[in-house]
Amino acid sequence: MALSRKLGVFLVVIGGLLLGIYLVPTVYGTAMAHLALWQFRSENVAHRGWDSARIRAYQRTLSVSFAAPEAVLRVPKVGIEVPVLEGVSDLTLNRGVGHVPGTAMPGEVGNVAITGHRDGFFRGLKDVVPGDLIEVQRPERLGGSRTDHYVVRTTKVVFPSDTSVLNKTADSTLTLITCFPFYFVGSAPQRFIVQASLLSTTERAVQIN
Repeated sequence: MALSRKLGVFLVVIGGLLLGIYLVPTVYGTAMAHLALWQFRSENVAHRGWDSARIRAYQRTLSVSFAAPEAVLRVPKVGIEVPVLEGVSDLTLNRGVGHVPGTAMPGEVGNVAITGHRDGFFRGLKDVVPGDLIEVQRPERLGGSRTDHYVVRTTKVVFPSDTSVLNKTADSTLTLITCFPFYFVGSAPQRFIVQASLLSTTERAVQIN
């Protein structure tokens, strides 16, 4: 009987140890995952609305080398500050926002189109309205940088088949594109469009004053 009791205690202890070996890393790993998520969202107020899967996708891109950004896009009102990379591949849009090939380059006259994910960097576009300011900081050939200031003229919702938002323009236009509705589960059926016009130096001075 004594041997049986000792064997029973031994098995209970071994079982507890094995359970601990399994649970401690699992609980610790889960806790660390939640902590990493919280830290990412607390780094920038704009990240707090990000989808968890989008955060993980962004973090996976940190080990990938990208070409230097073409510009940095800022929408001060909603806390957006993101590098503008060339192209619209999944990898590119997980790391930043993408300049749509075939549209004007930042700094050129014409329609500069930039797209981003609605559950990531472009989540804040849902709160953008006409009159809001957008900044595009771009490098200059001889060094340094220049910041172009735009004012939002219109926002609208279109279907993906409506490519007129990419049409060339005679004046300097900035077009931001993301999927819509913002909180749609699955592949969103529409696109949310923000179109802004470049401010002249005089117009910019009026905006500041």
